[in-house]
Amino acid sequence: MKFEDIKNVAVIGAGLMGHGIAQEFATKGYKVRMNDLSEDYLTKAIENIKRNLIMMTKAGLIAEEDAVKAIDNISTSTSLESVAIDADLVIEAVYENLELKKRIFRKLDDNCPEHSILASNSSSLMPSHMARSTQRPEKVLVTHYFNPPHLLPLVEIVRGEFTSEDTVQCVYDLYTSMGKTPAVVQKEVPGFIGNRLQTALIREALSLVENGVASPRDVDVVVKNGFGRRLSAAGPFEIFDIAGWDLTLAVSKYLLPHIESSKEVPKILEEKVRAGELGVKSGKGFYEYSDESADALRSRIAQALIRIASWEK
Repeated sequence: MKFEDIKNVAVIGAGLMGHGIAQEFATKGYKVRMNDLSEDYLTKAIENIKRNLIMMTKAGLIAEEDAVKAIDNISTSTSLESVAIDADLVIEAVYENLELKKRIFRKLDDNCPEHSILASNSSSLMPSHMARSTQRPEKVLVTHYFNPPHLLPLVEIVRGEFTSEDTVQCVYDLYTSMGKTPAVVQKEVPGFIGNRLQTALIREALSLVENGVASPRDVDVVVKNGFGRRLSAAGPFEIFDIAGWDLTLAVSKYLLPHIESSKEVPKILEEKVRAGELGVKSGKGFYEYSDESADALRSRIAQALIRIASWEK
């Protein structure tokens, strides 16, 4: 199948990631059917999409008439079977539970047309696990978005053990045509590329705090105002090509023995979770949050991403 053959998209799960994925396909003219367990979830998802589109319209990222068309392109249903029946592409975006995902993929396999590509938005689970639950393993892969999916251009396309080259190429061409920036993970490994890099960073950040080297706030200051800005313009291989790999070798010989390398979960992380200090969702993590400050943080991140998207446009 060629990417031009994809007309109808189904999104399974309308939560944090699913509604943004549905929104993006709808703004590009695709007919999208969005599925979740209850009408309440689906109603909230549509409200979130409308709010996102208002913000993007004000920023000049989308024309007002296109925002209206996007909403018209989305239909919802609590019946997985009904949204799958004519889907050319399905993206599953439920929470990270392998058994749940395998059950969903079995149902999709039973109800989708033979040509349908089945994708998971899993952030860590390998596509071959889901593929084994279907009769079309060559058409199963992971399309891992980053939050918020309608503002971040990256999608990791993760090739599974059984995924065909035609499937990978079709999805790659599809995202490229939509203005996304796909990266192909050629060999499935837990966490793919992005989450492995992010986990390495947060492991060291937690270690610095746990050992009294720095406060959470100062770690955030260093990342936001130092290399974080640079990484938005160039990747690590580009940056260190400029610095020189001889210098990188010299620094690595000195620094690597002192970098956190434990394979155990950091104690400070376990202690936070045991204390119920989960972050914004509980009102306290490494910072304390009111409803207003939590909304302000979300808004600050969204507005910054919108500004970047506006510059790129």
